Amino acid sequence: MSSYYEKFIATGEVKCIDEEIPFEIPQGWEWCRLGELITYQNGYSYTSAELNKECKGLPVIKSGNLMTYEVVLKPNNDYVESPSDKMLASLIRKGDMLMCLSSQSDNPEPLGKTAIYRNDNYALLNQRVLKMRPHLDGILDYLYYVINSEYFHYTVSHQSGGSAQANLKLGHVLSMLVPIAPFEEELRIVNKISKLNPFIAHYDFIQQKESDLNNEINNKLKKSILQEAIQGRLVPQMKEEGTAQELLEQIRQEKQKLVKEGKLKKSVLIDSVIYKDDDNKYYEHIGKKCLDITEQIPFEIPENWVWARMGQIGDWGAGSTPQRGNANYYNGDILWLKTGELNNGIVYDTEEKVTLKAFQECSLRMNKIGDVLIAMYGATIGKLAIVGKKLTTNQACCGCTPYLIYNWYLFYFLMASRDSFIKKGEGGAQPNISRVKLIEHLIPLPPLKEQYRIVTQIEKLFEQLQ
Repeated sequence: MSSYYEKFIATGEVKCIDEEIPFEIPQGWEWCRLGELITYQNGYSYTSAELNKECKGLPVIKSGNLMTYEVVLKPNNDYVESPSDKMLASLIRKGDMLMCLSSQSDNPEPLGKTAIYRNDNYALLNQRVLKMRPHLDGILDYLYYVINSEYFHYTVSHQSGGSAQANLKLGHVLSMLVPIAPFEEELRIVNKISKLNPFIAHYDFIQQKESDLNNEINNKLKKSILQEAIQGRLVPQMKEEGTAQELLEQIRQEKQKLVKEGKLKKSVLIDSVIYKDDDNKYYEHIGKKCLDITEQIPFEIPENWVWARMGQIGDWGAGSTPQRGNANYYNGDILWLKTGELNNGIVYDTEEKVTLKAFQECSLRMNKIGDVLIAMYGATIGKLAIVGKKLTTNQACCGCTPYLIYNWYLFYFLMASRDSFIKKGEGGAQPNISRVKLIEHLIPLPPLKEQYRIVTQIEKLFEQLQ
């Protein structure tokens, strides 16, 4: 195979670039650096005071405006009424290609995305977007398809062959190799792609519908598995494993021990006893009170199971947010988790860390390895995690240290109960469940060995759904 060379006009240097060539191209085609085919300009960094949303002046184009093939203005788009000369340096016009150079950490998808501005009116560009314009207008659409190809997008967003980046380096973008075909062939390629695009869009729509349906079925199956599990129908009961009533007694003794050691307050010893009487009604004894709670019981459970309040089976506590303005509270060594970081799995690290001073002064709870975490506020209500490394949390997250029960059984019970928690959280300006609501929530409790068998069966079935 022949080698590829690049000649640098300024110095006359000739360099072999075989290692950069991603694939072979037809005879008559050439490789060219993107920077040689275009003019380019970075956007401007606007302050909030310079922007308005009243459609006055020139619209500002951000990465969110870059849609498939074209740039689309949004109803809440930012505008600039009286742009300065520096802002006007990033003026864009019909036929400019725009590429997203950076992305938010929680949404890397727009990185490298490129669209064409086809509006007759001028617009401005923000700092996250690069403006490119081919020296020859006739290759605009061909260049657009090359830049949005899997080869180009992946290579430019994985600089030096490493992992995906949060920002694209301009020099790396401009040095990307572009396969150039003869001009008439480029026009034929664009024409062919244009004819195929409606079919591609149609099949993409069908595939997306199928994917959505599969996800819906998968989610419903998972919910069914979890419901069967917490109702005692996923695995058979075994007499030799004892009863959950015996487990509750062991938990009561464990709490007494922890109270004597000064690790728990005496108030944890005020337990309720829930039982089904001969009249088929459920009653709860709390001290001298006896209440009929039949309407609270959501379903029947096996004879060797019991109903309990979640406050009986674990130590529950929320965290807090240290004052943001206090520099002595942040950038420490203690993991500090926010509800957005709950991953319905095991958490080993957090985006932010706090100091020992923050932990001592800000009512933070230290969650141990194995503790179960649940989100209490907003859209994340019911989202879960298991603590993989000691950590503390913000006030929107509640942690539970279980007493003698299997933490993964509690985890899957909470997962099965998410819809119930969401309903309990409705009614306020921001949906939320409190620690009080959590500890009062009813949990169906199997014997400990059965809890382990239930979790094993859940995970086996979930794996088969993958």
